[in-house]
Amino acid sequence: MATAGGMRMKSKIYATAAEALEGLLHDGMFIAAGGFGLCGIPELLIAAIRESGVKNLTIASNNAGVDDFGLGLLLQNRQVKKMISSYVGENAEFMRQYLSGELELEFTPQGTLAERMRAGGAGIPGFYTPTGVGTVIAEGKEHKEFDGRTYILERGIVADLAIVKAWKADPSGNLVFRKTARNFNVPAATCGRVCVAEVEQIVPLGGLDPDCIHLPGIYVHRLVQGPHEKRIEQRTVRKREAA
Repeated sequence: MATAGGMRMKSKIYATAAEALEGLLHDGMFIAAGGFGLCGIPELLIAAIRESGVKNLTIASNNAGVDDFGLGLLLQNRQVKKMISSYVGENAEFMRQYLSGELELEFTPQGTLAERMRAGGAGIPGFYTPTGVGTVIAEGKEHKEFDGRTYILERGIVADLAIVKAWKADPSGNLVFRKTARNFNVPAATCGRVCVAEVEQIVPLGGLDPDCIHLPGIYVHRLVQGPHEKRIEQRTVRKREAA
């Protein structure tokens, strides 16, 4: 890719998820992952992390996938040491590892987790919140009173790597997310020292409406395009009434 001054800039686009992660993975690293349930999860990057064999990972994610998909694949492969999550249902292997003491869990309220990621991406080391006061969430954390109400100090999250999933990108890394798949992807992307995004479509420069870009390309370091499986985590239907 050429700049206006004629200098060459390295492309952010990689051919495969494994190539997009090359040189970034190491044992014991901290990864922030976008997605909510099975919606908007970076499945190609998760699969590549599994194939790499990297282990002792700490992962911040709203949830831990299901037994055979998403982050659940890393749990099955015993690659995760600690999860920082809000919702830990739908995954029997997660529950088994946690209850047996094999997996560490830092349980974090959903809004707090989103704000911890956002704060880390904004360079804010910590913030006070009333959420969790008087529960196990508050144990070991600083308490402070403001205007007669007690708050606890939560730390911003800064991860070694952020992995996210978007709908469209341009070669500069500007991202557009589709509907609810936007979820945790934006704050997760901003809190990683390096962000790798997988996308369904890459359009030419100028192909995205600037007013519709959800995440500026300055936050995105590498891109990979590929096919995705669109699953429904819980399908609930009403019984057909007799005619």
